[in-house]
Amino acid sequence: MAVAAAAAAGPVFWRRLLGLLPGRPGLAALLGRLSDRLGRNRDRQRRRSPWLLLAPLLSPAVPQVTSPPCCLCPEGVHRFQWIRNLVPEFGVSSSHVRVLSSPAEFFELMKGQIRVAKRRVVMASLYLGTGPLEQELVDCLESTLEKSLQAKFPSNLKVSILLDFTRGSRGRKNSRTMLLPLLRRFPEQVRVSLFHTPHLRGLLRLLIPERFNETIGLQHIKVYLFDNSVILSGASLSDSYFTNRQDRYVFLQDCAEIADFFTELVDAVGDVSLQLQGDDTVRVVDGMVHPYKGDRAEYCKAANKRVMDVINSARTRQQMLHAQTFHSNSLLTQEDAAAAGDRRPAPDTWIYPLIQMKPFEIQIDEIVTETLLTEAERGAKVYLTTGYFNLTQAYMDLVLGTRAEYQILLASPEVNGFFGAKGVAGAIPAAYVHIERQFFSEVCSLGQQERVQLQEYWRRGWTFHAKGLWLYLAGSSLPCLTLIGSPNFGYRSVHRDLEAQIAIVTENQALQQQLHQEQEQLYLRSGVVSSATFEQPSRQVKLWVKMVTPLIKNFF
Repeated sequence: MAVAAAAAAGPVFWRRLLGLLPGRPGLAALLGRLSDRLGRNRDRQRRRSPWLLLAPLLSPAVPQVTSPPCCLCPEGVHRFQWIRNLVPEFGVSSSHVRVLSSPAEFFELMKGQIRVAKRRVVMASLYLGTGPLEQELVDCLESTLEKSLQAKFPSNLKVSILLDFTRGSRGRKNSRTMLLPLLRRFPEQVRVSLFHTPHLRGLLRLLIPERFNETIGLQHIKVYLFDNSVILSGASLSDSYFTNRQDRYVFLQDCAEIADFFTELVDAVGDVSLQLQGDDTVRVVDGMVHPYKGDRAEYCKAANKRVMDVINSARTRQQMLHAQTFHSNSLLTQEDAAAAGDRRPAPDTWIYPLIQMKPFEIQIDEIVTETLLTEAERGAKVYLTTGYFNLTQAYMDLVLGTRAEYQILLASPEVNGFFGAKGVAGAIPAAYVHIERQFFSEVCSLGQQERVQLQEYWRRGWTFHAKGLWLYLAGSSLPCLTLIGSPNFGYRSVHRDLEAQIAIVTENQALQQQLHQEQEQLYLRSGVVSSATFEQPSRQVKLWVKMVTPLIKNFF
């Protein structure tokens, strides 16, 4: 009886906890720390934590929504509507969503979109490379800015670029030197913001050398926006990402509300970042606390407010739009709206921007991802991919403790971005092999080999950087949800860096087919991991790497 009562109470307890999370980031942080602590105290013989024992009880729960789905709303995939309690919900037609498949397609689309931009170009990335392809992108921006001034009716084109300070300042020739000519020639139209983590300061900032200082925290958001169209990706602005580094990319065409949101988000992060000047110096925005010279708590509080104001105001706008569209007594009929000239098709796809900025106590992406993994029921399939396999303890426990089937795609050592690197960085692929082997051993010790499968991506002459997941509901051969953007599901993504991705929920079969084909194309180039995988000579990990990995795994 006691066991039955606990099983019945578990989902209710979890539902109540999650109902508190949208307004309680501190509580979410506490739960995360509790999960990590439980994971570290797992049983040494079975390597199974109390969290894993609870996970099957938690999976039936669904976070409470502020109001139940109503009969006025379009019939659709309502099971994910709880996400709109945390972030704005954007309803779009699936015809405006296109999945890209290759680096070359991504590069050519960006150049084409820059050439026709009239009002705004917004680009957020880790860094801008210094090769000829990156220069081609800068030349494209310069040409478009020049045309905007020479036009018969000059446009008010603005270019805003957000990069990471430490990565963008690495070396004598770097992202900053690439962008200085634009900044000097078009000072009124171009803004370059360089985010500096507040955790790199004081003696630590003076002692940690270049490259290693990037481990403390980065601006990792990848958003490329042109007027009212947006590309969400995990790809940076560097030649390999334009040629032979496999990533994921989705193009949202003519989606003005989504473009406005990401413009405001990048502006917000830009406002709490250092501003590049024409003489290659940097300064803070007037009235803003300095990220590493000012008080850290005061800076993080100001940054939290600036970013959350963007999220909450957009969420309020979208809720009002939803109410006007589906709940207004004066609502025009579909036929009346069409006659009045509004021919936009009814939404069959919903976009949810998921933001993770733990330095600012913003952890929306973490909450949503953990909830999706918790809610994946028996018979569902989750295809999860990451270029850097280093899942947080909470994510690992949910994968191992819930009921869905998992196929996890990761990089083989040869396609890891650090493969062949000089110095200590050259050992990073081996560290990932060690982490992969530990996880695989745990899967085997729990007898989960049939339910949780690892696959390694390999492609001659390429590297692998794709990240995200596809969710297939029980009994379905097509995914209804995908996550796509910058997070890698690792400790860095959750705790150190600034990240953004979107959840795409769709009931449109053609778009579901696009997402399914994207998943299949990536997995087709992979091999299933088995015990024999780790017996290969290339998978032998040196003792010092095994000893150091637990100490440094939270930094990569």
